[in-house]
Amino acid sequence: MKDKILRKLSPVLGLLAVIWIIELVNLVTGHALAQFGIVPRTIGGLVGVPLAPFLHFGLVHAFSNTLPMLVLGGLLLASNGSRFWHVTIAGILGGGLLTWAFARGVPHVHVGASGLLFAYFGYLVTRGIVERSLSSLAVTALVVLLYGGMIWGVLPTRPFVSFESHLFGFIVGVAIAWMGGRRADEDEEASLPA
Repeated sequence: MKDKILRKLSPVLGLLAVIWIIELVNLVTGHALAQFGIVPRTIGGLVGVPLAPFLHFGLVHAFSNTLPMLVLGGLLLASNGSRFWHVTIAGILGGGLLTWAFARGVPHVHVGASGLLFAYFGYLVTRGIVERSLSSLAVTALVVLLYGGMIWGVLPTRPFVSFESHLFGFIVGVAIAWMGGRRADEDEEASLPA
């Protein structure tokens, strides 16, 4: 049973392992790697789009993203494992590019896995609303119960927090769930007898 759970969670555990290996290297270098985050509207800042979710400003920052990534990523794997990599890649690249294009610029460097977490959150909540199946609604209810307060993270409440990466990650997650639900509806309609 334990091996089966670990195997099922291996993608999210792998992402967390990468985050923590990079955080340990970052710690040894005095967090010099954080400069490779997203720096909006700069050519050099584009390198941060794929790197930002793996970079953090410190141990507390990395710790604060670890449990939500394990829970939300685990729920995504459990409820729709085939979508995990779609949401992950779109959350990283889509959310990152939107952050690069529209977020506060220099001197702000946007790093951390929270944009990806918001993509997971947006996807899981919207999927239940779009699909309206008992299992997807149960996952949505659980996500809202555990992490519903995350929604306040899309607002500019703290100047040192990248609400932009939260907002754009959330938008990307919602969009993927919405498009996936619409595609399923279209496939269902196409299979109905005329």
